[in-house]
Amino acid sequence: MTDERMGDTLGAAIARAAEAGAGVIVRHHHSSAAIRRALASEVLASGAVLGLSRDSLLAADLGADFVHNPVGESGALPFSLSVHDDAQAREAARRSPAFVFVSPLYATRSHPDAEPLGEAKAAQLAALAGCPAYALGGVTQSRGKKLIARGWAGWAAIDAWA
Repeated sequence: MTDERMGDTLGAAIARAAEAGAGVIVRHHHSSAAIRRALASEVLASGAVLGLSRDSLLAADLGADFVHNPVGESGALPFSLSVHDDAQAREAARRSPAFVFVSPLYATRSHPDAEPLGEAKAAQLAALAGCPAYALGGVTQSRGKKLIARGWAGWAAIDAWA
């Protein structure tokens, strides 16, 4: 997941993610559409799977593989949702996303005030959502491998790629 705080390290992080076979969700919520478009083009050029946060129309226009947390309908694109609590997990089950991101599992620098769910609660939320779930929040490569062994579809990060 991209984040404005990544600054000049973002390009290298996108390249590492692509090399690892990972996807990249262009979040950059406080950036202009032009900046999000440029970042998305960089992700596509890297060969990584592209997800674009919130903007279904821009995601479709860019040829993104999916839209994350779409505002309104996702159009023809598959979509993913964030899950932080029981209500969001139930909403995800109702909306049937392709997958969800359950967070934060652990303490994380990107959201320092967020209370970590812990693995047990996060697993409950993933089960309640009823679709493939990716662990997010304080997940490192070693933690991610362990979580996948425990049944998670995968893991996502910001700082692990920076």
